[in-house]
Parts: sequence; C-alpha cells; structure tokens
Amino acid sequence: MSYAIIRNANYKKDNLAGLYKHNERKNTNYSNKEISKDKAIKNYSIKKCNTTYSKALYDVISQYNVKGRIIKTTNVLCEFIITSDKDFFTSIGEAETKRYFQTAYNFVAQYKNLGEQYILSAKVHLDESTPHLHIVFAPVLHTIDKTGKEINKLACSEYWKGKDSYRQLQDNFYNYIKERGFDLERGKQREVEHLSTEKLKQITNYDNIKYEISQNEIKPLETNNNALLEQQNKELITYINKLKIELSKAYTAIEKSIVLEEENKRVTQENIRLQKENTLLRRYIDKTYEYISYLINIPKKSIRNMINIFFKELKEKE
Repeated sequence: MSYAIIRNANYKKDNLAGLYKHNERKNTNYSNKEISKDKAIKNYSIKKCNTTYSKALYDVISQYNVKGRIIKTTNVLCEFIITSDKDFFTSIGEAETKRYFQTAYNFVAQYKNLGEQYILSAKVHLDESTPHLHIVFAPVLHTIDKTGKEINKLACSEYWKGKDSYRQLQDNFYNYIKERGFDLERGKQREVEHLSTEKLKQITNYDNIKYEISQNEIKPLETNNNALLEQQNKELITYINKLKIELSKAYTAIEKSIVLEEENKRVTQENIRLQKENTLLRRYIDKTYEYISYLINIPKKSIRNMINIFFKELKEKE
C-alpha cells in the first residue's frame, strides 16, 4: 500500500536564495544525481513565483500588511513536500497525478485558514524518480492584537504551536486526500517532518536497505568443485552474514538517533517556551509587588520577604 506523504521544513531569510534556485530549477548543476535535466521541461507550476522568494515574501508582507518582527533567526517561510511512491503515480496515470497535486495545493491553501495569497510558489517536479510537489508559503496567522484589532501575523512558531502539530497536519492531509478519492494510507507516525529533502530521501532509501538485510540468511552454494573452493565459499558466506548483523545494528542506531534528534528539538523548543513564560511570570510578580507596595505604603523588598517567610512556614507545616 502507498502512503499520503506530507513533510514540512522551515527556512530563515538567509536560506531562501538556495531554496528558490533548487525549487525553480535555476541552478546549472545539482548534487542530487536523481535530477534529470532532460525531464525538467515536464516540471510545472500550480502557482508560479515570478521573482525570488525573498522579494515575493516582502511583497506579500507589504500588500497584506502582515505584522511580525523579522530578524536573522526568524523562520520566515515554510515548505511542504508532498508526494507518495513511484508505484502509486504510475498506477493512477498523468491526469490523476495532476489532480493529486492540485488537491494537495487546495488543502494547504485552506489548512489553518492560511489563504492562497500567502502561498508564494507551488512547483511540481517530474524530473526525478518520484513526482513530488514543493509548496512554499508564509506561515501567517489571522489573529487579534492587544487592542482587539484583527491582524495578519507572520509567526512560524505559533503556526506550528503544540507538540502534536505535525501529527495533526498528517491526519488532516490524509483525511482530505482520502475523501477526494485517493486510495492511500496515512503517512508514517514517526516524527521526521523537520528533516530536509535530502535527509528524507536518505531515510526512504534506508527503509529499502533495511528490508533487504532483514531477509533470510544467505545460504552457501552447492558445488562439486574442489574442497578449497568450497571452504572459501563457506568462509565468505559466514563473513557476509556477520556483516548483515552489523549493518542491521547500524541502521537501528541511525533510526534511534533520528527519533532522539526530533525529541531533542521538541524538548529544546519547550524549554525556550518555559523560559519565556518564566520571565513573564517574574515580571508579573514584580509588578504585583510594586502595586501592593503602592497601595499599603510598605517597601517592595519588605513585602517580598514577608511572602517568602509565609511560604517557607507553610512548607514546613506540610
């Protein structure tokens, strides 16, 4: 069974030039050997970007009055890579392949109430072994500011807020595609959404390799040749089987490291969020002390000491 695959990557402004050249096929040469220049003419745009991604982003910000502070470390664009496997696209044919990618595009435009205007580019690549769609968009939220005014806000971290945000993306994409007549399974649960395109391809290849090395052990060939040749053959088989065991261990370690890497990212993001929340709470408490000090005309330091003593005594009684 084939899978409905959608993966996300986030990009800072310094990364946009490289992303633009790759997706829009502006490079002369590519390190990815799967790209066939002869087939590049078959690539097409569902939404064409007539300028660089950087300029397109700032045009959108200006046109739709998008709020949000952009600094060097800000993730300003997201990219969905949408695909399945080669057998799926071969089985459904060219017309249904186009409908699959158009359906995926419609999903992204509607997901989290984004709006098609914030999609900068949607490019279908047919010049590689497996057809796939690159959708580059600005993660804009339609929210309300402190004054109650409705605003459009560029906020990647808020767009992906919640540790299960990528699971929700896969669930919603699968249901959307399934309801529109594509016989696919939901993408794998493993958290690999943050991985780059190259890593994603490596993992796909890894799964194939892991399947091969998990098959039955290689058996010695039956031979009537001389005893020395037969002995050498047995020694070679023993070596290959040992090598298979070591390869299996290595790939298992790689798989675990991928999971740990994603978990580490999640924990790091959660830690940053808690640090920000802690800072805000400290400020709030300090302001509260100031307000109480003003009301009862007691120094703020004295109030803090009184409260600390109170909680200390309370803890001792427990």
